[in-house]
Amino acid sequence: MTIRLGDLLVQHRCLTTDQRDEILRVQRESGRPFGLLAEELFGVSPSDVEHAWAAQYAAIAPRFDPRLHAVEPEVLNIIERRQAWQFRLIPVRKEGDELVFVTSVEDLARALRFTGWRINGPCTFCICDRDTLMIGLSMHYPIDGMDHTFIDRVMDDLEAA
Repeated sequence: MTIRLGDLLVQHRCLTTDQRDEILRVQRESGRPFGLLAEELFGVSPSDVEHAWAAQYAAIAPRFDPRLHAVEPEVLNIIERRQAWQFRLIPVRKEGDELVFVTSVEDLARALRFTGWRINGPCTFCICDRDTLMIGLSMHYPIDGMDHTFIDRVMDDLEAA
């Protein structure tokens, strides 16, 4: 069962049910994206829309544990170590012309933005929890003398600045 973006925004108290229904009415007439209409009509922040979208995507995305499942070594070279840690994603395999990545729900929007401007061709995402992702990054993109908890703390500090 797919969770609708509008329902998630209501659950997160970003919209009321009446506002959601109004956006749906306008969307049927205009064909414009729900999230964009929520921002324009009711001042929902782009960040709130992005978080709801990530939750929606995560509900339907396959799960992948980079500690336990095989990662195709040749796809790891598609991105640099710094990019993997900064955007918190790991390329895991190619499926035809599509590149498959794993990331966490919390990092999905950032990873999607990165692949949109950096990767040529279609990309899809699998999901794992943040701790598992950090361990996977340590395994596939190690940084000498640093473990995933240290690197995660540094990245969080940089984002807060």
